[in-house]
Amino acid sequence: MTTKNLSGFVLLFVVLATILVAGPFSSSSRAEVIRNNVAVFAALDKVSARISHLEVPLNTTVKFGSLLITPRACHTRPPTQPPHTTAFIEIDEVKLDKSIKRLFTGWMFAESPGIHGVEHPVFDVWLTSCKTL
Repeated sequence: MTTKNLSGFVLLFVVLATILVAGPFSSSSRAEVIRNNVAVFAALDKVSARISHLEVPLNTTVKFGSLLITPRACHTRPPTQPPHTTAFIEIDEVKLDKSIKRLFTGWMFAESPGIHGVEHPVFDVWLTSCKTL
């Protein structure tokens, strides 16, 4: 490879790297994320038809029936941006023999409760919002 070709390649690399780093993905065009410390859930007991409102601090486990719910992250956007509330959740079930079975690990979306809500034969759990205490 000649010096001229090498310098052209380096210039192309610098331009592409600049576009990727500072182009349409720059911090000024990204949606701002607010990291909250409490996840808010609605939980349905299908036997009693009762809906419970659960406010669970991050990295804290709360019991709802036989379910153990542990939020790990909860993010929202500022009021000036379109709503987008997400939370990373772990949900386990305590079986009759006291063993624990993981039912769900992943992201829940408050604006789309049908996507990644937990549906159990007796309980349903879905994210409604996040907040900061």
